[in-house]
Amino acid sequence: MRRALLYAGVAVGALVMLFPFVWTVITSITPGAGLGTPDLIPDEPGLDAYRTLLDAMPFWRILANSLWIAVASTLLQLVTSAMAAYAFARLNFPGRNGLFLVYLATLMVPMQVLVVPLFIEMRELNLVDTYAALLAPSIASAFGVFLLRQAVAQVPIELDEAATIDGAGHLRIFVSVVWPLIRPALATFAVLAFMSSWNSFLWPLVVIRSPELMTLPLGLSTLHGQFTTEWDVVMAGSVISIIPIAVLYLAAQKYVIQGVARSGLK
Repeated sequence: MRRALLYAGVAVGALVMLFPFVWTVITSITPGAGLGTPDLIPDEPGLDAYRTLLDAMPFWRILANSLWIAVASTLLQLVTSAMAAYAFARLNFPGRNGLFLVYLATLMVPMQVLVVPLFIEMRELNLVDTYAALLAPSIASAFGVFLLRQAVAQVPIELDEAATIDGAGHLRIFVSVVWPLIRPALATFAVLAFMSSWNSFLWPLVVIRSPELMTLPLGLSTLHGQFTTEWDVVMAGSVISIIPIAVLYLAAQKYVIQGVARSGLK
């Protein structure tokens, strides 16, 4: 009986979580749909909203912008965060703990507070309205350093000592010993970093002026009219924007579950 109630609760929770996505898909294929809840089975479903979306903007260019910015940002954060995490977990240097606390303190500073100084910095470097400006704030991540430091700390120090006896330096230990053993944490952080960059709206809105440099959230915002909005078209763009995140999560699902499970056991 208890197991049946548990499964029923999980099923209800899954339905609640999936409903917004289902509602988005149904709205996108319902011509002229508004913000109200559409019929679960539209009378005359169609793909006109998707065709309108492709005609209303350079959609594929905008999608490519978001994709490569998110991928580049994720890779940069993985490398810089993992290297910093190794330094904080394995190297003894003066002020290590104090510097790590400073890193953690930056997590409490919201992005809205940093927008103005970051924009001034980009302007002084003549990077406004460039791809470099989109990437610059996401080269490093304090949260990534914190998450990966915990993973590196769980790797037995004896492996480092054995590699040192074989003549390995810190770089080789990091690449050959530590990096493969923290793959679940890396996959978890990769999904979170990709989602953060993919869904970023405020920073691209501030720093980008040219339509050809727009990212997907910024491009979708242009579909909102001053007086009326074609919500089926907006939802069509939203459906497409969900696909890359879903594919990434499904590809990394095994490692993400391992990372969460290991964190829960500690």
